[in-house]
Amino acid sequence: MLRGSPERELAASWEADAAAAAAAKSQAAEAEEQLGVDAGAAGEPERPAREEQPKAAGPAPVPARPRAAEEGDARPARRPPPAPPLIPPRPARTLCHLVKARSRGRGYRRGSGSLRPVTVDSSKARTSLDALKISLRQLRWKEFPFGRRLPCDIYWHGVSFHDNDILSGQVNKFPGMTEMVRKITLSRALRIMQNLFPEEYNFYPRSWILPDEFQLFVAQVRMVKDGDRSWKPTFIVKPDGGCQGDGIYLIKDPSDVRLTGTLQSRPAVVQEYICKPLLIDKLKFDIRLYVLLKSLDPLEIYIAKDGLSRFCTEPYQEPNSQNLHHVFMHLTNYSLNIHSGKFIHSDSASTGSKRTFSSILCKLSSKGVDIKKVWSDIISLVIKTVIALTPELKVFYQSDIPTGRPGPTCFQILGFDILLMKNLKPMLLEVNANPSMRIEHEYELSPGVFENIPSLVDEEVKVAVIRDTLRLMDPLKKKKEKQSQHPENPFPGKEDPGCELTGDPDSNPEAHLPSICLKQVFPKYAKQFNYLRLVDRMANLFIRFLGIKGTMKLGPTGFRTFIRNCKLSSSSLSMAAVDILYIDITRRWNSVTLDQRDSGMCLQAFVEAFFFLAQRKFKMLPLHEQVASLIDLCEYHLSLLDEKRLVCGRSRRPQSSPPQEVNPTTQPAAGSPAPRMIGANKLSHSRHALS
Repeated sequence: MLRGSPERELAASWEADAAAAAAAKSQAAEAEEQLGVDAGAAGEPERPAREEQPKAAGPAPVPARPRAAEEGDARPARRPPPAPPLIPPRPARTLCHLVKARSRGRGYRRGSGSLRPVTVDSSKARTSLDALKISLRQLRWKEFPFGRRLPCDIYWHGVSFHDNDILSGQVNKFPGMTEMVRKITLSRALRIMQNLFPEEYNFYPRSWILPDEFQLFVAQVRMVKDGDRSWKPTFIVKPDGGCQGDGIYLIKDPSDVRLTGTLQSRPAVVQEYICKPLLIDKLKFDIRLYVLLKSLDPLEIYIAKDGLSRFCTEPYQEPNSQNLHHVFMHLTNYSLNIHSGKFIHSDSASTGSKRTFSSILCKLSSKGVDIKKVWSDIISLVIKTVIALTPELKVFYQSDIPTGRPGPTCFQILGFDILLMKNLKPMLLEVNANPSMRIEHEYELSPGVFENIPSLVDEEVKVAVIRDTLRLMDPLKKKKEKQSQHPENPFPGKEDPGCELTGDPDSNPEAHLPSICLKQVFPKYAKQFNYLRLVDRMANLFIRFLGIKGTMKLGPTGFRTFIRNCKLSSSSLSMAAVDILYIDITRRWNSVTLDQRDSGMCLQAFVEAFFFLAQRKFKMLPLHEQVASLIDLCEYHLSLLDEKRLVCGRSRRPQSSPPQEVNPTTQPAAGSPAPRMIGANKLSHSRHALS
């Protein structure tokens, strides 16, 4: 580089600026100078503003520099590195904090090693939009309220999953979840589990599906009454498509006019009414708990540490002919009780008609109740319910997002409505696929005139659930954790002990947030509940033989292939008998299910056929052991078939050396257990309380 070059003059002016800043002794100017040095170190040197250069009569004196520094490289350089300032630099720790003060509040966007903000499409959030916006501001993520032409990391939907144009990212809805938690579908799924494990699934009231099971309902009620004259039951009727308490009513007898008059027009579920609930302040209440289904395969379940308690507004009395129609006494739905003149808007978490669940637990604890036992029973109820729902959810998932095709991954927040009985046993009322995430409530200013005002209780619980769900689903979480553990030095070639020693919270993007309110319960407690996942294993067999990707029903050829590959046909069960079994069960289920998108055997029909085959093959065992034994047998034969196909595939490919011999009698691969007689080694599971 020549002495008279423009680059040389630029370096001289840079030094002159530094000398002027030192002479002025201004703290603000000094901070700006240090930030300018940092910007040059992180990227390329900042060019000093020309209007700020001091005007001198002659060239500024330049200190002598080594030859290598003067001539430099043979390549042309736009800007040389800044010359050493005439004032000593401040400690590295101070510079680190200056850089952070400059970038605070902008997320991980500045610097070569920084991360981009997570992007969220909120254009379809609907009623959860307010809570979502607060959550995104707390997380410092980027929201797209009107959608985005480019893909987003997360798509937040308010109702259900129906967008086939989303090819990547994450969606907060599972395909088929809305259908799975309807009153009738949920009852059928839990009934299958009650048939297999009656003692484990006694947290769901006995139910009948109307109109299909009306005659069965009448016959069973008459039979129980004949055996016990003192039994005076009450039943609650819930329309299948109803929500927010719409269409729910109580009856004392199956011959009630309302029941027989609406059977054909509106399918419903009728259940035994829980007559002895736990009361607080003489009022009946239920619990709304928020459950995050993070993944189907592998199954991951989280439960929020706090929820909502919704109270009736009229003191409770056991149902009788005089109070049977008092909805404010018997129904806990918020959407109904809000219209009661006795509804109390909550000023705190422990008062009013809607309170936090944690405040209820504190009150119970003060009375000597074992809160750990209550939580343990609730966790068990949630896990068992999700285990009952996941088999058919897998079928929906592979139909909408087949394996091997582009599509998003899914997660979902569910609302569990739970009632505590007088003996503190939790009972499942229903599961909501779209629990309300509104953080405001209606206040009646005058008759018929309402105003939406903020609800502190709702905001406290719901914002935390949405925010921490997003934190768990954060697609950049691993990168952020790695960066927080190994922060990048903003001054290359220099040590920065100050930043490491101080442990500045700004190095962690979530340092300003509270601890996550969602607690993992599965797979944490998987060992205690995996024995219940028999229907889940049946669903895996069902999906394997569907044949065409995207279908949800098994055709006759697929069913015959299942029987043949699993070696289930015999002299007593010919293939002709298999065809008859398929036709009978499929025809009956197609007449009672609403899904008529394609013909064939649905998963519930396959489960019924599987039960029939298990009872024929293993006659002397209880039903759940019969089913488990048949599943083991099927998985064993399929593993041998897969191993045989693998060997054949290897033998067809050209190889430089002869393939190793494979003994067809060897044990199958891991994950495919050999057949076993469960009668000899009965299923056992841990019954320790869940902490």
